[in-house]
Amino acid sequence: MLDVAMIERGLEKTGKSKGGLAAAMGVRPGAVSEILGGERLVKASEIIPIMEYLELNLAPIMGRVGAGAVIEPDYEQVPPEGLGDIALPFPIMEETIAFEIVGDSMLPKYESGDVIVVYKDQRHPLSSFYGEEAVVRLKTGERYLKTIERGKSPSVVNLNSFNAKPIVGVKLDWVGEICLSMPKGQLERLRAKSARPRKKGK
Repeated sequence: MLDVAMIERGLEKTGKSKGGLAAAMGVRPGAVSEILGGERLVKASEIIPIMEYLELNLAPIMGRVGAGAVIEPDYEQVPPEGLGDIALPFPIMEETIAFEIVGDSMLPKYESGDVIVVYKDQRHPLSSFYGEEAVVRLKTGERYLKTIERGKSPSVVNLNSFNAKPIVGVKLDWVGEICLSMPKGQLERLRAKSARPRKKGK
């Protein structure tokens, strides 16, 4: 769940030092070098301090995704760095991004205000997603959370909802494979827990 590559990425991305990480972990300075060199394993009690110090649990919320609502990214007011970060209770891979769900067409599984984390790059061919829920971006730009179904030809798909009419015969520009989803109630509890100021290390 937490490997050397993730620790190295966290050190590089945050600009923090191995000494600062060791202090956050409560270990001697050389222990971090031993972990990175494969001479020592990360202890279970050290995972959370590493994760929080190196911000390995943060996923950027890069916009909103429609579950009934129509989200047109060209008109969506989202800064380049996103709408903020979502702090998860475990480390995540770098190639993930998050979206906030808007609309109710995917009830009862997904509610408006839930956040869904997906892989940033499409890792598999379109046909492998038939019958699965995913975040999709149409060739025309709209972004949805839908179930992907086979269309009349290999180049088009139908997008189904739990309680709305399907969107038929559309071409996709991108499929965001779902990594995990976070209900808005759980998110509110996590945000309240992390609302206290966080110390910045060097």
